[in-house]
Amino acid sequence: MPPLFQGLITIVIAVAGCAGYFYASNWVLDRLVFPPRTDDQGRNISRATMVRPWLFIFPAAFFLSLYLIYPVVGSFWRSLFNRSGEQFVGLGNYAQMFAEEGFRVAFFNNILWVIFVPAAATFMGLLVAQLTDRLKWGNIAKSLIFMPMAISFVGASLIWKFVYANDPDIGIINAVRDFFGMQPIDVLQIAFWNNFFIMFIMVWMQTGFAMVILSAALRGIPEETIEAAIIDGANPFQIFFKIKVPQITPTILVVWTTITILVLKVFDIVYAMTGGNFDTEILPSYMMDYMFRDDGRATAVAFVIMVIVTPVMVWNIVQARREMR
Repeated sequence: MPPLFQGLITIVIAVAGCAGYFYASNWVLDRLVFPPRTDDQGRNISRATMVRPWLFIFPAAFFLSLYLIYPVVGSFWRSLFNRSGEQFVGLGNYAQMFAEEGFRVAFFNNILWVIFVPAAATFMGLLVAQLTDRLKWGNIAKSLIFMPMAISFVGASLIWKFVYANDPDIGIINAVRDFFGMQPIDVLQIAFWNNFFIMFIMVWMQTGFAMVILSAALRGIPEETIEAAIIDGANPFQIFFKIKVPQITPTILVVWTTITILVLKVFDIVYAMTGGNFDTEILPSYMMDYMFRDDGRATAVAFVIMVIVTPVMVWNIVQARREMR
């Protein structure tokens, strides 16, 4: 059967199944669970009305839970076996992983990413949002700063590879060094500091995201508070740090944690720039080292990444809901 007809049949079956489920579940609810022909008809109708939304939510919630919970449980269970998946080793993969120098380097680099990238991107986004709102051509500046968001991580990495190139005719850094008579260097091979050169790519890309969100938050600040501060003699720095920033702190935290979650999952940039060499490896790239040769170790690393990301993600959701209220 041609793939087109297979797809159409799948869609028809899925739609028919959903329609049949909604019809059958509502029939059971109205006829059997809360029948209308009773002495307590009004209360039954009210109860059915309260339950009915959950009938519509159940299919999506069920499949979403299945897609989320099953991979997590399956990954953890797979991490308890050896490379071939035939021998149960318990927490042996985790013990070996924590004992390896490569894992400690990757974990330390991830800490650097979590500290530097969200802080730098959020600060730059807030600074740009404040300054561009004062310019007549601020919207043009915002568009230019937001443009890196449209570039893939690999594409951005290729762009910055030219910036960091050893050839003074190509790389900007070595062009400046060559102008002052200095020898060219490969900044991606300078231990420790090469991590910051790679992290700057992420900051460059995420500054536009932070700028857009924080610019909207700044525009939502009541003008009365700013006017009152001006009347009281506050200077622009006092207005910004003591009036504006405290009022948009929840938004700043949401932007910060959103970028943090992205940073904990980033892989493309490091892989495209150095392949994890020269002590630039992070947990996702460390996981990829074992992906195709040791499934047990790779899933153990993946589970560790999930454990690190989950609290940040939950906190981010709570803060976002609190801000919406």
